[in-house]
Amino acid sequence: MSIKKKQSLMAFLALMFLCLIWGYNWVVMKKALHFSSPFDFVALRTVLGSLCLFIVMLLLKKPFSIKEIPSLIILGLLQTVGFTGLLVWALEEGGAGKTAVLTYTMPFWTMLFARPLLGEKLRGWQWPAAFFSLMGILFMLDPFNLGTDVFSVMLAILSGISWALAVILVKKLQVRSPNLDLISLTAWQMLFGSLPIVLVAFMTHSTSIEWSNYFIGGLIYNAVLGTAAAWFLWLFALRHLSAGIATMTMTICPVIAVIASSIELREIIKPFEFLGMFLIGVSLLIISYDRIKRHKEDLVQPWLKNEPMIKSRPRRD
Repeated sequence: MSIKKKQSLMAFLALMFLCLIWGYNWVVMKKALHFSSPFDFVALRTVLGSLCLFIVMLLLKKPFSIKEIPSLIILGLLQTVGFTGLLVWALEEGGAGKTAVLTYTMPFWTMLFARPLLGEKLRGWQWPAAFFSLMGILFMLDPFNLGTDVFSVMLAILSGISWALAVILVKKLQVRSPNLDLISLTAWQMLFGSLPIVLVAFMTHSTSIEWSNYFIGGLIYNAVLGTAAAWFLWLFALRHLSAGIATMTMTICPVIAVIASSIELREIIKPFEFLGMFLIGVSLLIISYDRIKRHKEDLVQPWLKNEPMIKSRPRRD
């Protein structure tokens, strides 16, 4: 097996492990928020997560010098403040299963933002994917029967949008600086992103944290696995896999979240919400299929253009 194939296999296995971590973490976060305010929890999670990564850098004798500081600050605002902060806030206001599904509309928003930011237009299968995503979001919002969780739905959607912008920035950053260390990139962006969250936590702190056994365990799970390890695995996968394969694999996360929340949290999915989740799932699969197909075409077409035609040898009588 070639080195590239080994790296692709390792990246895929990393994504599968990441799906288990993030999929079940929706239940862990929802339960942990019974003992803490959302911003206190996010601040502890991100600060401890970045601290874990800096300890790893120290043990591995990685250099602490950093490059691309402006990009890492923006990435921290999008990936740590925007994505993580908003999703935990959405969890405080609404259900774990619904929040997970709406947050994972990230591939849909990435596809839409690709036109103004990357110059890519919607084409082929992307049009029905966009339609299914929009219809799914509308069914999840249920505009004819607006409830108290509309605010949670909007927060979850904004979390997915922020994650999409972070993905685009990461892909650009990896092209511009391919030798940028993944652990360093993850640690510094998380540190930069945790600073505004800590400030907001201090400004909004009103109730004391209840340091129960479950909260401590949930915080360790989130800091070590759900934050430090998870973001490293995600960035590692983005470096060695196409965006389509990574996106398709990550659609397992909301499925795990919905199943786990229905079993442990006894969350009941309404018919309109179930239909919305189904449509969003169809959209994600279409987007993933389209990206994988385009990735294969990009690999095959240059070979066809550059490969010289093999002339048949003349037959000998």
